[in-house]
Amino acid sequence: MIRLSIVVPVYNEEGNIYNLYLSVTEALKGKIENYEIVLVNDGSKDRSILLLNEIVQMDSAVRVIHFKKNYGQTAAISAGIKSSKGKLIALMDADLQTDPRDIFKLMPFIGKIDFVNGRRVERKDSRLKVISSRTGDKVRNWITGEAVYDAGCPLKLFTREVADSFHLYNGMHRFLPTLAKMNGFSVIEVSVTHHERKYGVSKYGVLKGAYAGFIDAMVIGWLKKRGSVYQMKN
Repeated sequence: MIRLSIVVPVYNEEGNIYNLYLSVTEALKGKIENYEIVLVNDGSKDRSILLLNEIVQMDSAVRVIHFKKNYGQTAAISAGIKSSKGKLIALMDADLQTDPRDIFKLMPFIGKIDFVNGRRVERKDSRLKVISSRTGDKVRNWITGEAVYDAGCPLKLFTREVADSFHLYNGMHRFLPTLAKMNGFSVIEVSVTHHERKYGVSKYGVLKGAYAGFIDAMVIGWLKKRGSVYQMKN
């Protein structure tokens, strides 16, 4: 049985792919024996597809899913989760702004907690991106009635039971902690390190998804209010 699956969406990240692979494998070395790395190529148009295929040939612990075209971050995460085989699933981005070694900051909470969300306390992004992210979190929390400090942190760790409970639609990757809570699971946030992006630029946009994120938050808020709540009689 695979102990840990690391799922990473990849979109035009040719400058980061090898560093990503080396960083993840080095972080896991001597700590996790049975693991897999699931890399989801979200329709990249650069050399990502070639580099990913080279890594698969080098390491049997790596699996790659290639999309025919760019379907977006939620689709890539969903496909990776569904394809994964681990008892635990870790999510992270290919840009290496979060550190795979921090998975072991999150792991001690598993057992008591079902879903551990990273919390970037010292952001290394542009001022615009930080403001946009924090504003988005505040708006989402206001609409959904949640208190998630950093829902957009790419680094997350959760159990197979949580993974199997997800039915993700476009944009829902922004609400994974809330969705886990809605499905009856416990959630906690743990501080993680954050690095500056070394290569390339963000591919999923800062302001581009602001309106879509607002609409998605409205949907999540509506679903929370419409959810069936009941207690079993002893």
